Amino acid sequence: MTEITIGVDVSKEALDAYRFPDGESRHFDNNAKGHKALMRWIGSEVTRIVYEPTGAYHRGFECRLAEAGLPLVKVNPRQARRFAEATGKLAKTDRCDAAMLARMGAVLALTARPLRGALLNELKDLHMARAALIKDRTAARNRAKTLTLALLKRQNGERLKQIQRHLGDLDQTILALIKTDPDLAQRLDILTSIPSVSHATACALIIDMPELGALQPSEAASLAGLAPVARQSGTWTGRAFIRGGRANVRQALYMPALVAMRFNPDLKAKYQALKAAGKPPKVAITALMRKLIILANALIKAQRKWAPKTP
Repeated sequence: MTEITIGVDVSKEALDAYRFPDGESRHFDNNAKGHKALMRWIGSEVTRIVYEPTGAYHRGFECRLAEAGLPLVKVNPRQARRFAEATGKLAKTDRCDAAMLARMGAVLALTARPLRGALLNELKDLHMARAALIKDRTAARNRAKTLTLALLKRQNGERLKQIQRHLGDLDQTILALIKTDPDLAQRLDILTSIPSVSHATACALIIDMPELGALQPSEAASLAGLAPVARQSGTWTGRAFIRGGRANVRQALYMPALVAMRFNPDLKAKYQALKAAGKPPKVAITALMRKLIILANALIKAQRKWAPKTP
């Protein structure tokens, strides 16, 4: 049976859809009526529906098609653009993008994964607001070092206090929402059982990497952008490095890795072994971050809390 792949380019007002391999394309409004019309056109004999995230514009489309049980595949825009360049498709129109997404899904045989539910979308919005406040706090603290006028000092101090209040409100709300869902609450308990993983880090992993527990170890490291990329050609071997993946997950793991190298007995031993082998501190810390995300994935998959290794 021929696989059918649909590519959908999502914009604020419209959805452009392309069907591979027959090449039929359609244009729909990006609203409830348009989503229903799109689903009628797609039918039930579809292998995958490929699209890129577009901020808030893809949310309604994604939720309605997911509720209908359709196989959705959300791809990284950077990967989609690289696929287009690799196949010589340099034109950038909505219809061309939809066709490119359909071909990408078919050629790479992309598989659908569970998407965020309404609760995780709400948590993501709250977490993004928290990240924005963290940036504001850093900027305000830096300004405080250079201000000389009394009025500006007072206003900046008031702003810092306001940011702290808002951060506290967001943290309480995020934690309370996670605890309303049994699965997310269990994930929180498992993650915080790992020495060095705080509630803030656990919440970040739950929200920004909901796939944890359903991945292979190498997939977890790669998704977080912590898998080393080898460089080798002929007799030449370059230094491996990390790139891509979810930067916010790496940021969430950095401080726990610093704490783990001192207080987590398993990871402390790993860090000391890497240092003894002559690895630079940054390389050793990155290795601990990779160990942490692989450990988190394994514990959630096994549905058990962390326990120290027995001698």
